[in-house]
Amino acid sequence: MKTRHIYLMRNVTTAEQAIAALRAQEVPDDRIALVARADIEMARIPDDYRNASTDFKPAALRGALGGGTAGMLAGLIGVAVPAIGITIAGAAAIAAIGAAAGAWSSALAGSALSDPIRRQFEQEIAEGRILLLVDCEDEAFGAIDDALVPLGAQRMDFTEPSALG
Repeated sequence: MKTRHIYLMRNVTTAEQAIAALRAQEVPDDRIALVARADIEMARIPDDYRNASTDFKPAALRGALGGGTAGMLAGLIGVAVPAIGITIAGAAAIAAIGAAAGAWSSALAGSALSDPIRRQFEQEIAEGRILLLVDCEDEAFGAIDDALVPLGAQRMDFTEPSALG
């Protein structure tokens, strides 16, 4: 299983040195990302290494679940009350509409939120430091850590399963 680890770098130069060290450890470029203040990212970080994720997908999933549940409850109530005249198929349609509406509205809200990494390390980013994100197999982490720490990389207290599988 791959895990995401985060290192704090002093500046872009040390982050570039760290990327070279990761390449020497045979870490593919698609497993490396940099997070920095917007002005630093625009001027100094290549597009291939920018981590521009937002809370879009998780918010859309939560919205679909909540909207689908609310729609299903509304549909079942409609089926239970004969005067309304909703069929089981109608209840399913209401649930689908609720899921779609919930996903859409939550995704819009989620796209405005930065990802959890940017929120957690907001102060470091604001101070001009660079976050180096590395997705690696758990057994490779020791060698990667040994390669980065001598370059001044400070391992941050953050790990999460990588979406890259």
